[in-house]
Amino acid sequence: MQGQNQQQAYDRGITIFSPDGRLYQVEYAREAVKRGTASIGVRTNDGVVLAVDKRIRSPLMERDSVEKIHKADDHIGIASAGHVADARQLIDFARRRTQVNELRYGEPIAVETLTKEVTDYIQQYTQVGGARPFGVALIIAGIADGEPKLYETDPSGTPYEWKALAVGSDRGEIREYLEDNYDESADLDGGIELALDALASVNDGGLTPEGIGMATIDAETETFHQLTEDEKTDYLESFDLLASEDSDDDETEE
Repeated sequence: MQGQNQQQAYDRGITIFSPDGRLYQVEYAREAVKRGTASIGVRTNDGVVLAVDKRIRSPLMERDSVEKIHKADDHIGIASAGHVADARQLIDFARRRTQVNELRYGEPIAVETLTKEVTDYIQQYTQVGGARPFGVALIIAGIADGEPKLYETDPSGTPYEWKALAVGSDRGEIREYLEDNYDESADLDGGIELALDALASVNDGGLTPEGIGMATIDAETETFHQLTEDEKTDYLESFDLLASEDSDDDETEE
């Protein structure tokens, strides 16, 4: 009984390391990310692609209200997986930082700089008593000096840079697909195809334009663009990934 009580003490205290050097609440936050629907990022020579699974709880829910891709600045987009409310807090923080940088220095913020400012903010919540970590992972994509950049934020406050990555549910299977099929020489359309193929690999029956979200950040124009329903339909048809008939998924979107 004493051992169990000791375990619970480490379990509840975000600021307390367990004897084997673990922060249990941070690990639980990572589990919360895994419960969210998948988000994917792919970096290409011509820009960066973000793709997300927008499954909803009920056919009565308005799909437009499910937001998993956000514009942080003209040259930066963010996709999330995990708790939606936590994601919105971090995205609002990121948007404020981009505005402060523009006003203070008169230039757009670097993607790496923004990522590290966000992860520094996340990390504070692993050291403060009476708070909890953010139960969300972000994919931050953008262009810096003409070079596409792609980063992940972890609930521990650690930034990672990737060529292609997935967060959320089915992360392992999607990452394996990306590792097997990633082509460093691909153009932006090739990145879109890879991202959609990766999503389709864990969704039986194909994809629907309403059930996914997509955005690109073009390296030449350095602009964020969220794909319309018609554009998504065209890509799904051209890659032969369009579902034969629309079907609603009753799994919870996060």
